[in-house]
Amino acid sequence: MAENCSAKGCKINVPAGLAAEHLCVMHFTLFIENECAEMRRETALGNTNHERQMEFITKISGRGEALVHVATSGFPMSDELKARVLSTLLTLMNTRENMDRAAMRQSALRRFVG
Repeated sequence: MAENCSAKGCKINVPAGLAAEHLCVMHFTLFIENECAEMRRETALGNTNHERQMEFITKISGRGEALVHVATSGFPMSDELKARVLSTLLTLMNTRENMDRAAMRQSALRRFVG
């Protein structure tokens, strides 16, 4: 039996790859976009320790894997939804790159100050 999305008011079926998330593809991409924005805000301040950065990296790769799995599983998606998935994957890659840049800035600041 197909499960419906747990987002308020949404009745779209959840693909098998997102059953653990209880979200349809659209709401899952929105969830990822919000998570990435939070990660970028937190890492931009430069106060993120190594353990937290590793947690973010694990989260980014896990979300990306789940999204790719659903996109390549044969689950029927409109062209707009496919574009949304690609856009979200780009957001994940940019978030990871932003984290790396923030870490490099902090490293450079420590060298000049200390």
